[in-house]
Amino acid sequence: MSLRARLLLTLGLTLALLWASAAAWLMRDLEDKLVETLDQRLAQSARTVAGLMLQLPPDVWQQADRHSLSIPAIEGLACQVHSPRGEIMARTHGDLEGVLTPDEPGHAYRKADGITWRVFTYERGGLTITTADRIDERDALMRGVLRVAVVPFIVALLGSLIALWVTVWRGLAPLSRLRESLSHRDPDTLTPVEESGLPAEIRPLVDTLNGLLLRVNQAFSREQRFTSDVAHELRTPLTAIKTHVQVARRVRGDDAADALQHAEQGIVRLSRTLDQLLLLARVESRHPDAGETGEVAAVAACAAEDTGYPERIELLREWPSARLLVPHELAVTALRNVLDNALRHGPADSPVWLEAHLMPAGDGHPEASGTQPGGAPADAWCTRELAFCVRDAGDGLSPEALEQLTWRFWRAGSAEGSGLGLAIVAAIAERFGGRLRFESPEGQGLGVEFIVPAVIPDEG
Repeated sequence: MSLRARLLLTLGLTLALLWASAAAWLMRDLEDKLVETLDQRLAQSARTVAGLMLQLPPDVWQQADRHSLSIPAIEGLACQVHSPRGEIMARTHGDLEGVLTPDEPGHAYRKADGITWRVFTYERGGLTITTADRIDERDALMRGVLRVAVVPFIVALLGSLIALWVTVWRGLAPLSRLRESLSHRDPDTLTPVEESGLPAEIRPLVDTLNGLLLRVNQAFSREQRFTSDVAHELRTPLTAIKTHVQVARRVRGDDAADALQHAEQGIVRLSRTLDQLLLLARVESRHPDAGETGEVAAVAACAAEDTGYPERIELLREWPSARLLVPHELAVTALRNVLDNALRHGPADSPVWLEAHLMPAGDGHPEASGTQPGGAPADAWCTRELAFCVRDAGDGLSPEALEQLTWRFWRAGSAEGSGLGLAIVAAIAERFGGRLRFESPEGQGLGVEFIVPAVIPDEG
């Protein structure tokens, strides 16, 4: 069932039930009041007749004892007066003696010739007055009153239902327009949905939808960029490997061995590039693998060992007591890429310096959230930014080159590598609220700061 039909059915039934309940209550109260009013009229008629009879002259009383007086009849109302001796002194109808026979004082119902009467008996000054009116005439009066009272209720109910239908139809019109817009939307169109003219209740839904479209668009962009990167970067090594293999098949001896060695080197480079591309795609995904966070000293030691040249890296003897808010594996990968870049571009006989320090408090670091390391209470730890500083002894780079360091597949001069190392580092830093900084004083090599959030024991 559609939302419009559900609203119309629910509100319509509720409105009809409320109006019907109010009408039934009013009709019941109106009927009680009408019966009470007619009974009072009947009693008042008896009292009026009694008052008039008591004011008659004595000669009229004497005449009434011999011959009953005739009272002009009123439509639907009968009356009869009895003397103290039980004789009929006056009456309106001569054929209603069974109905107007005196009985206990008060109201009662009597039936004669298939007609029901409402009877009232009243005693005063020795006289007994009996008045009666027909129930069918009362019912006709009641039906007329109910007709007059019920018709406005029915008209009001129908008007309310029509107003409800128009209101719901017009109120849900923006949803219908939104549905029509989305149904005619091209599947490849990921632009935001127009929000103008939408009511405030629907805008959060459209905002959420636009957010989803934005994330889908970003995911498509990442996939397209990944595909383009793979097609662009793997074409050259694959061609080179194919060429070397073809050469090895045509020659013999040392030339064949050299060609196979070059092909193997190309395969190694191709494998490394694929690993870097897949890692970059994983980091840029919406939910990268979390994993366990690591201590600063452990991350630095693992990254230095993974480079394959730990002897060329000079490490600090004491590291800050902090735990990174970055998964251990990703932190090691990022720091290793920075070290690899320094080892590759620095002189082969010179060391690479790696150190770490905490950034000054309040320097734009993110707030910590969630469970803190070691299961300690949250207020026992505080968040700071920690910077890994890597410096080589190379020639350095120009300011223009520094701006291009994190570009994909960009290499300084004729340097080897995939050109993805620092791009991956920048992606990891951005994913976890960190950043990269570069400095290259003339003739003093390249300095790279890999800055990420970390938690330290709260000394306060």
